[in-house]
Amino acid sequence: MGSMSIWHWILVLAVGLLLFGGRGKISELMGDFAKGIKSFKKGLTEEEKAETEPVKTDPKTIDHQPAPAPTATVTETRKAG
Repeated sequence: MGSMSIWHWILVLAVGLLLFGGRGKISELMGDFAKGIKSFKKGLTEEEKAETEPVKTDPKTIDHQPAPAPTATVTETRKAG
């Protein structure tokens, strides 16, 4: 029970070849993982910068305050008919 059969060794070799066989699959995988972590950290820092920066107002923007009520009186005109 303590020793492994031939099928266990074949399975271990197959997994080893899948992981370590070929042109540096592990290094490519770890490189992609590192790129993902870097982009995640960059996204977090950009989010923090956006929260800390003051809001810049553009002079061309529209002020969304209600307009004051008109104070002029409206005169009625009637046509003679």
